[in-house]
Amino acid sequence: MYNLTYFISVKKVLLFIVLLTSGVTVLAQDSTSRENNDQSTKDEKRQRTNTLMKQEEEGNLNYVKQNGFGIQLRTNGYGIFFEVGRRKTPRVTSTYSIELTEIKHPKEEKTGGNFFSNPFIYGKINNFYQLNLGLGKQYIFGQKGNKNGVAVIGLAQGGLSLGLLKPYYITTNTSGSDETIKYSPEDSLVFLTYNNQNSGAGFTKGWGELKLKPGAYIKTALRFDFGRFNESVSAIEIGMSLNAYADKISIMAPVTLDGKAAGAQRFFYQGHIAFVFGRRK
Repeated sequence: MYNLTYFISVKKVLLFIVLLTSGVTVLAQDSTSRENNDQSTKDEKRQRTNTLMKQEEEGNLNYVKQNGFGIQLRTNGYGIFFEVGRRKTPRVTSTYSIELTEIKHPKEEKTGGNFFSNPFIYGKINNFYQLNLGLGKQYIFGQKGNKNGVAVIGLAQGGLSLGLLKPYYITTNTSGSDETIKYSPEDSLVFLTYNNQNSGAGFTKGWGELKLKPGAYIKTALRFDFGRFNESVSAIEIGMSLNAYADKISIMAPVTLDGKAAGAQRFFYQGHIAFVFGRRK
């Protein structure tokens, strides 16, 4: 009986040792496997990083997405824009943009104005702003070649253009006391007369009477990216655009005192130069 009990105890000890050894072996194998996987992942990341660094040294633009902000000077005004880009191929990027510009009429003439008052714009009856929402493509014609090089990028955009027409108010005292008025046929002479007593009522006046003018736009440009580092956008853009609206837009009075018609228009064609800044990831 004693021998049987002793034999069973020995078997339990041996079984425990076998199980313990197996567990340690499995844990060691798992640990080794994890270490190998971790090392492989590190090697892959290092290789990708080295590849990107090499391409950056060679002047190649490499990114997944980019964001850009721009200040735009136009032949008929000025504006700002913001765009988001998603890279599709090594050379092609899809873009989504929003752009706000103010359009000036070539016949606008400012008179008067000082530190305390806004200038009076002869013949002006409306302020006109364009809000453009667009989709587009960017194509890299030429990479930088090196960190100090310049990448040449072509872009094309198009989309919705929402015209914002705001009445132009002036402050005048032709009646003997100061009053703020907007253009009407009855008050047309006030807007068409050079008078140092007239001044603009300011930017905030007239927004409650805003009229929306739906339309569309197209834009093409060349962008010269001279940023030293791949992750930053520093560029100059030169291009042209066309905005078209369903209704004619009147910025100036229909007829000035010299008998020349300023004319309303549906189409606005302009050239521009823009300064673009942003980030790439």
